[in-house]
Amino acid sequence: MAALDSDLLRTFVAVAEAGSVTEGAARIYRSQSATSLQIKRLETVLGRPVFERHGRGVVLSDTGRTLLPVAKDVTARLDAVLRDISQDAVRGKLRLGIPDDHGRSKLAEIIAAFTRHHPEVELDVTCALSTTFPEALGKGVLDLAIYEVERPSSHEEVLYEDPTCWVSSTSRRFSPDETLPVALFDHACWWRDAAIASLKASGTPYRMVYSSQSVSGVIAAVEAGVAVGLLGRSSLHAGLSVVNDTLGLENTPSSKLVMVSGQQKETEPTLAMKAAIRAAFLVRRD
Repeated sequence: MAALDSDLLRTFVAVAEAGSVTEGAARIYRSQSATSLQIKRLETVLGRPVFERHGRGVVLSDTGRTLLPVAKDVTARLDAVLRDISQDAVRGKLRLGIPDDHGRSKLAEIIAAFTRHHPEVELDVTCALSTTFPEALGKGVLDLAIYEVERPSSHEEVLYEDPTCWVSSTSRRFSPDETLPVALFDHACWWRDAAIASLKASGTPYRMVYSSQSVSGVIAAVEAGVAVGLLGRSSLHAGLSVVNDTLGLENTPSSKLVMVSGQQKETEPTLAMKAAIRAAFLVRRD
């Protein structure tokens, strides 16, 4: 008789909770192809599908709905036993800073997975405007931080590179002959300087009509048709379009999401979190 493997169950739970194979793979630090193969193996053992395709994601089948609570219970019990028996559990405190917009949902998933695997670590997470993080690291207020830069320094590990572009609402057309209304980031953000440099280089007359500290604020102004804005390509969706060529605007630099430790001698919690974040973003690149 075939047996249910705990590793297959763990993969199943991750995909079920994420609602997609891609995001489920990121939670368990596997490639998408490896995760799909695990799900196929599970379905071979059961003789029935556990998921049904739904748009870009998946939903549980009747078999999946029956299996999910059992799979969660089994994997939770195994994790608890391992923690009780293992003498190598990671312990300590970690003060982590993550940006309040870019990658927030993905980083939140990584942190949730980290907490499940390392329950002995006391996490103190700050979710805020990330321009303050380098100073907080320097003052010893944070142990580890994730933030965006235009040009990373040697001590800043690049996790993800996001090309930037000028974006407009698909429902609003701006003429290259008019004074262009723009939505810009706050004075403390390098994105603002990059946007103004692009406008000046192209000789485009402009007026600032909206200013925000957050990506969501700029997106809201662009979606409303109030202005054009400089955004990362990861922020694009069906209601937005790139207008660099249409309006004759100069290209802008890519944004780099970086990870930085403020500790001279990194602790076990810091090393474990860095490994988890690094692995998740490597999966994202794949």
